Amino acid sequence: MAILYELNPDNPQPRSIDEITTALKKGAVMLYPTDTVYAIGCDINVKSAVEKVRAVKNLSNQKPLTFLCSSLSNISEYAVVHDEAYYIMKRLVPGPYTFLLPTTKLVPKLVMAPKRKTTGIRVPEQNVCQALLKSLNNPIVSTSAHIMNEEGEYPSYDWEKAKLFDYFENKVDIIIDDYTEPGHEVSTIIDFSTTKPAIVREGLGWQELQQWFNFD
Repeated sequence: MAILYELNPDNPQPRSIDEITTALKKGAVMLYPTDTVYAIGCDINVKSAVEKVRAVKNLSNQKPLTFLCSSLSNISEYAVVHDEAYYIMKRLVPGPYTFLLPTTKLVPKLVMAPKRKTTGIRVPEQNVCQALLKSLNNPIVSTSAHIMNEEGEYPSYDWEKAKLFDYFENKVDIIIDDYTEPGHEVSTIIDFSTTKPAIVREGLGWQELQQWFNFD
């Protein structure tokens, strides 16, 4: 059964953050809140934990995993960011946007798309996420926490906190509750891995994005 941590949403308790990140470095997998939806995550550099995340979500190794970075400069360590992408991303971070970018050698193969060698990265605007990232000093895997039905399908988004906690309590090692209600909108995805930036998915923050940039 997972260990439950109740964290202050504005000022997460440092002792609890340290305990969580210590567990993550040892291979723990967590259910945690982000600025979009609750997510399943782990330390990006712990192979066994990444494999467990894939197992929990029933994801093949061909499916890339998004991960969180603490800042735009942190992103540049794990991805190749050209000038146009940097200009746009600088306006959008932190926030509910996922950027598809060519990877650097620091991204584990088990995380990225094997054929395209691209990765999805976010910089969350959420205190618990930022506290975890700064304490861990590594990116954190972030894949949306869906409730699977008996047929092995995800029929709809169900972000009721009690149901999420009950469903995942025996599937993860840590559950984080920051007293806020789970979001129900996923991030907007912008592809910077091709010549011209393109919107892959319209999600949270999409309307604001339209006001600033002209995407096809």
